[in-house]
Amino acid sequence: MRRALPLALLAALGAGLAARSPTAEVTLRPAFAGAVLEGRVTAAGADELTGVWSPQGRARLLRCTPLCVAVPAIPLPGTLLVNGDTPYRVALGGSFQPGQRVRLTLQFRGAGLLNVDAPVRRP
Repeated sequence: MRRALPLALLAALGAGLAARSPTAEVTLRPAFAGAVLEGRVTAAGADELTGVWSPQGRARLLRCTPLCVAVPAIPLPGTLLVNGDTPYRVALGGSFQPGQRVRLTLQFRGAGLLNVDAPVRRP
């Protein structure tokens, strides 16, 4: 019985941390001189996406209303949709081939880092 309480507390702490960790379901669409991130990024509660890195380097975080301007962070109010038609975009420089899988690292202000594999779609 003495071990049950600490184990239950550790399990609850682990579940709480897992609930806070962000997730991402993303692909890359080749564009002129690089690629645009497309998909959904989800975090528990309000957070900010502060950086995205690929093997080719750091991506630009953009706010495109009405013109695209680089920003230091993208607000993440729980779920963020990103693509070429949304107000916030993520643009990566480099050469990307359809079918290639690219390892991306997403950095969040409150939740730390998330590594994801993003397949490159056809343009």
